[in-house]
Amino acid sequence: MTKTTLAAAALAAAAVLVAPTAASAGTPATAGASAARPLQLRNGLTLNLPPGWKVYGRGDWIQVVTGACANPRGGYGHSECDSFSILGPDAIKIGNEVFKPYTAKRPFYPATDVQACPHNHRWGQVLGGAAAKGLRQVGPGHKAHYREWKAKCVSYSNGTVKSRYVQREWYLPQSRILIVDRWNTPGLPGVLKRAVWR
Repeated sequence: MTKTTLAAAALAAAAVLVAPTAASAGTPATAGASAARPLQLRNGLTLNLPPGWKVYGRGDWIQVVTGACANPRGGYGHSECDSFSILGPDAIKIGNEVFKPYTAKRPFYPATDVQACPHNHRWGQVLGGAAAKGLRQVGPGHKAHYREWKAKCVSYSNGTVKSRYVQREWYLPQSRILIVDRWNTPGLPGVLKRAVWR
């Protein structure tokens, strides 16, 4: 099997795992005109999402769409969808290159070859080293391993750099929750800082 075939199979499997549901209803979760909407996650974590953010997927593969999106039901790895992902143990188990378990030492990248750039499917993404490392608050009493990975989008034909971005990750190892943001989502750090644990 070639690397491309393996990657395609992995993306197809991920698409199945990200069965499109929102708040267990099968359609995008909607919010009131002004009130934040709670999203309850594993181990008692609740995020209060701003109005307009829509939740797709369930369990260990959740995508929160925060803006324009070509395919909101596409799940992790689909291009051209302003969103971030909330991932659990099943995703973390295959979250490093060549489907090894994710650790905060390397970026979340569940693939074996070059994947499509999040901003344009005609380009490939290349993840580099960590530009920032540290701990970030995710609700009272909980600190996440925080990383900012430098990334660029390149031409498949000649490797020319077409754009750059940062992949931000918040990893809570005891709770087995990973949040991955490839769109520099405005307001996301504040939402995580104000999270509630029960």
